[in-house]
Amino acid sequence: MDRVELADFLRRRREALQPEDVGLPRGPRRRTAGLRREEVAALSDMSVDYYGRLEQSRGPQPSPQMLGAIARGLRLTLAERDHLFHLAGQNAPARAGGGDHVSPGTMRVLDRLADTPAQVMTALGETLVQTAAARALFGDETRHQGLMRSVVYRWFVDPAAREVYPHAEHPEVGRAFVADLRAAHAAQGPRSRAAALVDALLARSTEFAALWQEHEVRSTSWREKRLWHPDLGELELQCQILHDPDQGQVLLVLTATPGTASHDKLQLLAALGPRGAVVVD
Repeated sequence: MDRVELADFLRRRREALQPEDVGLPRGPRRRTAGLRREEVAALSDMSVDYYGRLEQSRGPQPSPQMLGAIARGLRLTLAERDHLFHLAGQNAPARAGGGDHVSPGTMRVLDRLADTPAQVMTALGETLVQTAAARALFGDETRHQGLMRSVVYRWFVDPAAREVYPHAEHPEVGRAFVADLRAAHAAQGPRSRAAALVDALLARSTEFAALWQEHEVRSTSWREKRLWHPDLGELELQCQILHDPDQGQVLLVLTATPGTASHDKLQLLAALGPRGAVVVD
């Protein structure tokens, strides 16, 4: 690990970003060149102290998970992300489709959706980054580890994962998740992470096994969603799904028809913290 070069790289990338590049207000008293350390730390979901020590050539070697979060926070390209990993003494992740790196372009779109529930997910239903409104609606879905990172896996093994949907919607949601996983399995092949996820679910869930045998395929470019929030009650939302074929990821954006009760409820999400979530490892 090259602490000096790592610190210099982080500082230069931070100073090259402007607040408007990441959806932040500039404010009248800004004197810092580029972003402040605390802003990068917040964008990377880590403490200011931890990030500050990295820029000061101090602290422990960052984990691959921390480096991935910093890469997203600093809006790094794939080449810059790989360089970051190498400076930190870690192997850069594979560049094959379906990786965890979110492109700067997608992050710029997400930055402009700060007051809207939106999140970037892999083809396996793993949430990579969320807006604050999405965390208020769904809970923090980026904290799960292993197979539990997949919302499909959680749906069939963790009853708490179903609380966000009204009970009457559960059969349809389960079928949709299985259809999405089938599409990923077909695209990635029998020795892929999708195949491993399918095998694990077949071993643990008879409900999943029954749905898997139906071999249902469907289009998921646009959906109506009914969700349940403990403070807001039921919401009727429209879900737009934007695909990033280069990264093998999707950007989900949830909106409501203006003038409806659901639209008014969405405006209240900004005042709520992340929805409580049960994490099962």
